[in-house]
Amino acid sequence: MFDLIISIIVLAAVALAVGAFVLWRRGVTKQAMLMAILAFVMIANAAIWLIPMEGGGTPMEAAASAVAEDEAGD
Repeated sequence: MFDLIISIIVLAAVALAVGAFVLWRRGVTKQAMLMAILAFVMIANAAIWLIPMEGGGTPMEAAASAVAEDEAGD
């Protein structure tokens, strides 16, 4: 499920970036800038969850293993 959510976030960020470019070309700079900032924030958020840490795992894998350990402890 997490893979689907990350994929949708990345696709939405690409669509926002394309939309920002189109609006910028039409002269609507304020909305284009806001859309570009939102696209950047979305890509940065996806990167935080997907870029490997020191040990080679991703934060998503660390969170999943922590949840599994917590459920096993109950």
